[in-house]
Amino acid sequence: MARTGRRKRDRLRWSKLYTFSCLRPSAQFDQSDTVNASLGGPGFSRVVHCNQPRLHRQKPLKYPTNYVSTTKYNILTFLPKAIFEQFRRVANIYFLLAAILSLTPVAPFSAVSMIAPLAFVVGLSMAKEALEDWRRFIQDMKMNSRKVAVHKSEGLFGYKHWQKLRVGDVVKVEKDQFFPADLLLLSSSYEDGICYVETMNLDGETNLKVKRSLEVTLPLDEDEALKDFRGIIRCEDPNPNLYTFVGNFEYERQVYALDPNQILLRDSKLRNTQYIYGVVFFTGHETKVMQNSTDSPSKRSRIEKKMDKIIYVLFSVLMLISLISSIGFAVNTKYYMPNWWFLEPKNTNNLYNPDKPALSGLFHLITALILYGYLIPISLYVSIEVVKVLQAMFINQDLHMYDEETGIPAQARTSNLNEELGQVHTILSDKTGTLTCNQMDFLKCSIAGVSYGVGSSEVEIAAAKHMASDSDLGTSEIEIEPTTPMTPAFERVRKSTIKGFNFEDDRVMNGNWTQEPNSGTILMFFRILALCHTAIPELNEETGGFTYEAESPDEGAFLVAAREFGFEFCKRTQSSVFVRERYSPSDDPVEREFKVLNLLEFNSKRKRMSVIVRDESGQTLLLCKGADSIIFERLSKNGRTYEVETTRHLSEYGEAGLRTLALSYRVLEESEYLAWNGEFVKAKTSIGADRDAQLERVAELMEKELILVGATAVEDKLQRGVPQCVDKLAQAGLKIWVLTGDKMETAINIGYACSLLRQGMKQICLSTAPSDPTQQDAKKEAKENLSLQISNALQMVKLERDPHAAFALIIDGKALTHALHDDMKSRFLELAIDCASVICCRVSPKQKALVTRLVKEGTGKTTLAIGDGANDVGMIQEADIGVGISGVEGMQAVMASDFAISQFRYLERLLVVHGHWCYKRIAQMICYFFYKNIAFGLTIFYFEAYTGFSGQSVYDDWYMLLFNVVLTSLPVISLGAFEQDVSSEVCLQFPALYQQGPKNLFFDWYRILGWMGNGLYSSLVLYFLSISIFSSKSAFRTDGQTADMAGVGTAMFTCIIWAVNIQIALTMSHFTWIQHLFVWGSIASWYLFLLAYGAASPLISGNAFKILVEALGPAAIYWISTLLIAVVCNLPYLVHISYQRACNPLDHHVIQEIKYYKKDLEDRDMWKRERSKARQKTKVGFTARVEAKIRHLKGRLHKKLPSITIQTVS
Repeated sequence: MARTGRRKRDRLRWSKLYTFSCLRPSAQFDQSDTVNASLGGPGFSRVVHCNQPRLHRQKPLKYPTNYVSTTKYNILTFLPKAIFEQFRRVANIYFLLAAILSLTPVAPFSAVSMIAPLAFVVGLSMAKEALEDWRRFIQDMKMNSRKVAVHKSEGLFGYKHWQKLRVGDVVKVEKDQFFPADLLLLSSSYEDGICYVETMNLDGETNLKVKRSLEVTLPLDEDEALKDFRGIIRCEDPNPNLYTFVGNFEYERQVYALDPNQILLRDSKLRNTQYIYGVVFFTGHETKVMQNSTDSPSKRSRIEKKMDKIIYVLFSVLMLISLISSIGFAVNTKYYMPNWWFLEPKNTNNLYNPDKPALSGLFHLITALILYGYLIPISLYVSIEVVKVLQAMFINQDLHMYDEETGIPAQARTSNLNEELGQVHTILSDKTGTLTCNQMDFLKCSIAGVSYGVGSSEVEIAAAKHMASDSDLGTSEIEIEPTTPMTPAFERVRKSTIKGFNFEDDRVMNGNWTQEPNSGTILMFFRILALCHTAIPELNEETGGFTYEAESPDEGAFLVAAREFGFEFCKRTQSSVFVRERYSPSDDPVEREFKVLNLLEFNSKRKRMSVIVRDESGQTLLLCKGADSIIFERLSKNGRTYEVETTRHLSEYGEAGLRTLALSYRVLEESEYLAWNGEFVKAKTSIGADRDAQLERVAELMEKELILVGATAVEDKLQRGVPQCVDKLAQAGLKIWVLTGDKMETAINIGYACSLLRQGMKQICLSTAPSDPTQQDAKKEAKENLSLQISNALQMVKLERDPHAAFALIIDGKALTHALHDDMKSRFLELAIDCASVICCRVSPKQKALVTRLVKEGTGKTTLAIGDGANDVGMIQEADIGVGISGVEGMQAVMASDFAISQFRYLERLLVVHGHWCYKRIAQMICYFFYKNIAFGLTIFYFEAYTGFSGQSVYDDWYMLLFNVVLTSLPVISLGAFEQDVSSEVCLQFPALYQQGPKNLFFDWYRILGWMGNGLYSSLVLYFLSISIFSSKSAFRTDGQTADMAGVGTAMFTCIIWAVNIQIALTMSHFTWIQHLFVWGSIASWYLFLLAYGAASPLISGNAFKILVEALGPAAIYWISTLLIAVVCNLPYLVHISYQRACNPLDHHVIQEIKYYKKDLEDRDMWKRERSKARQKTKVGFTARVEAKIRHLKGRLHKKLPSITIQTVS
C-alpha cells in the first residue's frame, strides 16, 4: 500500500482560528513536578516504543493483543459455569439429590423417571445459554475482523485485522473509519494536525470533537516519512476515565507533554478529515472503552428468586411429613410388625427389621422423600421454560412492535426475564439515538421582537391532542384559550422535505422579508446564521448544492436555514468565508466575502460563540450566538430594544420543547479592534497554567455592549412517539432517568422536549467547580461542596408544602464521581428518589453502569436500562432488564441486551402490555402449580399414614407419571401463554393496571400462602370424602361389591383431575378454543387413558384391568362422588372471588365488568371517566404538563376576576 505520490493536504490551518479547543503544548515538558514525578510510578508505568511493536511481545513490556471478547463463556468454562448457573436454582439441587437417591434400592420409582426430567430441564436451559452466548461471539468476531492499515517497514503499509494489532504499531485511519485502539495522534490530512472525531459510541454526543497532534510530529504526514520514526510514550496505566490523560512523549531527545487533545479513543470515528496517522498505546481490554465495560451478568427474575424461597418452604414441609412418615414406620416396625405374621417378620433385611427400627426408619425417610417429591415438581420448571419460550415468540411476532421503515421486529433475546418486564420501577435511558434521532430541524425564530414560524413542534402537537382529549373527558371545569396560536393542522404528521429545515412562514420566505418593517435587523440575523460557525462546505457534484460538515447538528441546521432564506454559505478559505446572498428568487445570487479575523468558539463553560469578521465595505463586526442568559447580561443599553418580546418568545419556545439560542452583534471601531487583538494574540501565545484564564478575560473584553437581534428555536427531533411513550410510562407509575454523555444544556432541552421537564418545575443542578484533578485538597473541597449542595437540596424538597410542586435533579459527570462514593451515594439516591425527574449529564459509560447499580441496589426495585450504543452496554448489562435499540450506532447494545426493539416508543407496549401479561401469567401459573401439586401430593401422605406408613401408594404408577406430564400440563401451559385479564387495547387505555406488577399483587406471600392453603383444603376434601364414600365398610355398587385399593385410588384420582381442571377454568379470564380444548380435553384424556389402560393385558394394567368399564363406570356413586368432591373443592375459591369482585374489586375486575356489560360502548362518558382515573399521579409527561398549564391559567383567571358583591332584595 505504498503511496505513489504525496497526497495533497487540506490547507486550512485551524490553529489560526481555534482559541480554546486545541491548545498547543509547549515544546519542552511543562507539567507540574507532581505529575512528572508520578510517571513511571504506581498507576503511571506504561512505556510504549513507537513503531517497534516487537519490543512489546516479551516481559516487562508484554501487553495484551487487540482481541476483544464480550462473551460469558468460552470452550473451557462453558460446562462448569453453565452447570453452576443451573444449580443456583434450589429446586435443581433437590432434584439432583433425588436422582442420586433413585439409584438406591429404597427408591419407590425407577431411576430413569427421576434422572431424565432433570437432564431435560438442565440441558434445555444450557442450550439456551449457549445460543445467546454464540450470538455475542459472532458479534465479537465481526469487530475483531475489521481491517486497518498498519506500518510494516520501510514506509510500507498493509492491512491487518484489528485483533492482530500490537502496542507500538503505527496505523493509518481514513475518513469515516473507527479507531481500532487507543491512539496517539501524530498527524492528519490538515497541515497543522487537526482532526475531527465523533465520540457517539463513547459518550453519546453527536458534536464533533477537535483533536490536534503535537507540532513536532507534523512532518510525519505520509507513509514514507514514518520509515525511521522512533519515539517513546510514557503514560498512565489503563483506566476507565474518558476525559483525562496524563503522559509525555520522548522524541528526538526532547520531552513533550501529552493531554486528551492528542488522544484518539477506540470506537470513536474519524470525521471531516481524510486520514490520520497514530501510534497504538492501549489495546484490547486495556482500551478506555473496554475499561468502561462490565462482564456479562447472569440475570434472574424476582419471581424466580422468590420461587427458591417457596421451594425452601415446601422442602421444609416435605422433610416434616417425611420425618413423620419415617417415625411412624419405625414405630410400626418395632411394635407391630412382629405380630403381622403375613409379613414374615423373621425373614427380613435392614429395610424391614424389627430389631433395628431406627435403621429401617432412616431408609424409609429416603423412600418418603422421593415418594412425596410431588410437592416440589420438576415439571414446573419444564412448563415454565415452555411458557417463557411461547411468550418470547409472541413478543417477537407482535406486529405493533414491528418497524416497517427498517423491517426490524421486536426481539426477546432471552426468555428468562419475561415476567420481570411487568415489575419495572425505574427506567434509565440513554438520550442520543434512544430518545432522539440525531437530527435538528430549524422550526421557529424571533427577529426584532417578532416571532416567525407557524409550524408546531412535536411537543405542541402532542400537548394540543392531550388538552383536546382532557376537554372531552371533562377534566377542565372552565374553558381556557391557549396563549399561543396553534396551527390548525396539528393533527397531521408533517414530514419536512428538507433535512434540517422544518420552517413555515411566508413573511420571511422567498425574499418576502425585505417587505418587513425591520428588514435591516432580519438581514443581520440571516448573516449571523451564515457566518458564525466553524463548518466546512462540501459540494455535491450530482445536485450542485452544498452539504455541511459541522461540529454540531445545531450548526448544520442553522446553515441549512440560512441557505433556504437566501444566504448560502459556499466556501471557506484560511482567512475568509464566502456567502451567496439572494434577496429575491428572481435575482441572481451575489457572492460576498467576509474576512474572518478571530473566532472564539463555543464550549460548555462559555455557553456562547463569537466570530469577528470584516465585510466588503471594511466594517468590522462581532457576531455572537449563545445561551440567552449569557447574551442578555452582555447587552448594551441601546441593544435591549427587543429584549422583552424576545424573552417571551424564548419562554414559549422552551415550553414547546425547542432548543434556543440568542443572536447578537456589535460594530467595532478599527482602533478598538486592533488594541484588543494585540491583547488577544499575547494571551493566545502565552505559556503557562493561566493561559485559559487570560484568554477568557480577553474574550470578555470584546463580548460586551452587544445588540440583540433575535433568537433561534431548533427542534431536536425526538424519535417518533417518544413524548407519548414517556407520558404513558409516567401514567403507569414508572420513574424515568436520563443518563447521557451530552452537555447539560442539551440534556435539559431534551428533558423539555420529552416533558420530563416543564416550565415551573424547580431544577436542582449539582455540579463542581473545575479544579486540578491531581490535587487532593481540590478533590476534598469539591466533595464537601457537593455534600453541602445535596443537604440543602434535601432540605428544600422536604420543606416544600405545595402538593403540585415538582423537582428535577440535574447532575454532571464530575459531580457524579463524588456522589457515587460510599459515604455520599445513599443521600444522593434519597434526593433523586424525591425528585420527579433525574438527568445525569456528561457521564461516562462506567458511570452509567454505576448509577444503574446504585438505583437497583439502593431501591431494591426492578430497573430497566435502554440504549442504542456501545457506551450503553455497561448499564444495559447492569440493570435487571437491558433493552437495546437497533439504531444507527451499531449492534453492541442489542448484543448485550435482553430485549431488542427498533424504536423507543415500542417500550410502551413491551412493558404495559407484554410485561403486564407475562407477570400475571407466570405468577398465576406458579401459584396454581403449587396448589395442584399440594392437593395431589398430600393425598399420598394421608394414605401412607392410613396404611401404617408402609410406603404404599394409593395410585397406580402410571397415574402418578401422567399427572404432571399429560393430564394437567397443557391447561397450565395455556394459562401461562394465553391468559389475558384485559385486552392489549385496554392495557394501553388504563396504564395504572401496570402497577399490579411493581406492587407484586399476584405473587406476594399472602397470595402464595392462600393458594397453598387452598391446596391443603382440597387435599383434605379429596382424600377424606373419597375414603368415606368408598370405604370397605360399605358397598359402592348395587350388587354389593366393595371397593379395593385400585378402585379407591382410581376414583380419588378422577376427583383430583376434575377438581384441579375446574380450578384452572375458574382462574382464567380469557377463553379461546385452545383453553377449552386443553382444559376439557385433559379431563377427557383421563377417561380415554383409563379405557386404553384397562383394555391392555393384565400383565400391563395389573389391578386396573377393565377398571372403568366393569368396576367404576357402572357405579352411579362414582360419577356422583366425582361431581360432589369437585364442587366442594372449588367452593371456597368461588366464594372468595365472588366476594372480592362484589366488595373489594381490583382494577381489572371493574374493567372486565364494564366490558362484559358493554358499558364502554353504551356509556362513553363513563368509560372516559374511568380512563381518566386509571393513571398514576405523575409530575412528568404531557399529562402533568397540561395539568400544570391548566392550573396556571386558572390561577391567572381567578386573579383577573374582580370581587363582586351580590345584594339580595327580599
